[in-house]
Amino acid sequence: MEISAENNPATLKADYKFTERDETFLREMKPHVEQFAEAFLDGFYLYIWNFGQTAEFLKDDMVLKRHRTQIRKWYLELFNGSYDIPYFQKLYKIGEVHVKLGLPTHYVNAAFNFVRVFTLDRVYQQYGDDPDRTGRLKAVEKILDINLDVLTSSYREGEMGRFLSLSPLEKTLLGFLKKISSYFNYLLAGALVLVAFSAIGLFGFDVYLLFSGQTSMETGILTTLGSLLILWAAIELIHEEIKRLKGGSFALEAFIALAIAALIRKILILSLSTTNTMNVLMYGGLVLCLGISYWLIVHKTKLND
Repeated sequence: MEISAENNPATLKADYKFTERDETFLREMKPHVEQFAEAFLDGFYLYIWNFGQTAEFLKDDMVLKRHRTQIRKWYLELFNGSYDIPYFQKLYKIGEVHVKLGLPTHYVNAAFNFVRVFTLDRVYQQYGDDPDRTGRLKAVEKILDINLDVLTSSYREGEMGRFLSLSPLEKTLLGFLKKISSYFNYLLAGALVLVAFSAIGLFGFDVYLLFSGQTSMETGILTTLGSLLILWAAIELIHEEIKRLKGGSFALEAFIALAIAALIRKILILSLSTTNTMNVLMYGGLVLCLGISYWLIVHKTKLND
């Protein structure tokens, strides 16, 4: 990676006010850090293994062993006390590897959270009576922030590189598609609002039929409950669409829930007649299939979280 003006060592140190005194503090702490390095590694891997997707990147024992060796080396080099161009070039290289592997930047930030909490806690305990304890803690904070800055810069430059590699026509088309996509998103949100109002109208009509005596009590109650179920699902779908417009992911499970609600209403109505047994069984099978799909999607989402 080419070192730009904003991520060269001198600029980074100046921006983070990382001084020679900080370097001295970190160098002095290295012997103590080496004593708890293994405890750090054990805790680190226990922590990242809860991410859900870790196994996709650490596929076997050989990869895990090599990765552990590299993490140990990186961790101890935080306290070398020497942070020159070769040091930062190594960090850039690590960031590039993360980008090539497709490792989400979220996991990098989350992993750094563990590194920060663990290290600050150990340093705080180790230097309890040291008058320079605050300075040592700040030095650790600074070097971790600098490392995270460099690693995440690889993602920014990777995205920029992919964009700049596009032809003028591709850039224009990409911009046009993004605009069209945003318009369709708002159109979808508006359509969902109409669906919700329609569900309210359906509920009101079912209530009217029930109390006007135009339908039996049993039929009226079941159809009204079905309408309420559809209304609830439509409202949930609107909430999910609002989250998506704010940057969230597409909530396919909300659409499935609405379909399930509509089918359940249909089943409730058909169940009142003994001549619709096959139709009830057919709709029941559809509900079962959709229910399984809903569970699989929700289960996978929880694992990823």
